[in-house]
Amino acid sequence: MTDFGLEGIRATKFSLAGLGITALLQAAIVVVSGSVALLSDTIHNLGDALTAIPLWIAFALGRRSPTRTYTYGLSRAEDLAGLLIVVAIGASALLVGWESVQRLIDPRLIDQIPWVITAGVVGATGNEMVARYRIRVGSRIGSEALIADGRHARSDAWTSLAVVAAGIGAAFGLPWVDPTAGLVVAVVIAGLLIPSARAIGRRLLDGVDPDLVASAESVIRTVDGVRDVTELRLRFQGHRLHLTTCIQVDPGVSLAAGHETAHRVEHELHHTLAIPMTATVHVEPHGVDDAHINVDHHR
Repeated sequence: MTDFGLEGIRATKFSLAGLGITALLQAAIVVVSGSVALLSDTIHNLGDALTAIPLWIAFALGRRSPTRTYTYGLSRAEDLAGLLIVVAIGASALLVGWESVQRLIDPRLIDQIPWVITAGVVGATGNEMVARYRIRVGSRIGSEALIADGRHARSDAWTSLAVVAAGIGAAFGLPWVDPTAGLVVAVVIAGLLIPSARAIGRRLLDGVDPDLVASAESVIRTVDGVRDVTELRLRFQGHRLHLTTCIQVDPGVSLAAGHETAHRVEHELHHTLAIPMTATVHVEPHGVDDAHINVDHHR
């Protein structure tokens, strides 16, 4: 069985190493060039690298076994890390915007133009590679936090492209290109913030994609022995889906047969949805109107 938590940890380690090295190399060029766009890019890379640390911790906590206190485990820590990443993306947009406005007020051309352009190209390429890796792994294991971290890396790729634009502008003696590119990047980052904030917010409020609900219901209804589905609830904790459903079976079948049907439902859900999941399947007799008469008044 694939350990999705371990995959998440591996992805954060790779990201931390790659972006950390990129940030250090760019910091050295910032000292000699004085580019505000490159400074913003360096800060983004460093911040993006550091956001991998709480996500790494969250994945590690999520792999721990449930306890008497945390009976669902600690997978929710991953969603809290995702919230921190959303805040980091927003802070990045504000910081880039502030630095760009300051440079518009006090414009100056950058030095070491070839090095700055080279650093921008390297930064854009490296960040986009990390972004695609994070988003691909996050999508495979169902981690919105890792996907948001991928979008964070993608925002850094845009910042790196602004560095390239700043270098080209400096080569033509146009100091306004550097801060203008920074302002454009700030707007782009703000745009990337919206889907991340929406996705993480939905996770924290136990929301799921309606298409996922429809897929789960379709799978359940195709299982042999299931006569109807009367309840279906889904929610994520971190990258693990918790599914609770109530199925109706022929009232004449034995307890063992009903139990076997419930296990077939769970088995088909695991194979079809192909995401980390815990399923709870309640079985009730089909067509028996008073099956819940003793608890109806508690609903």
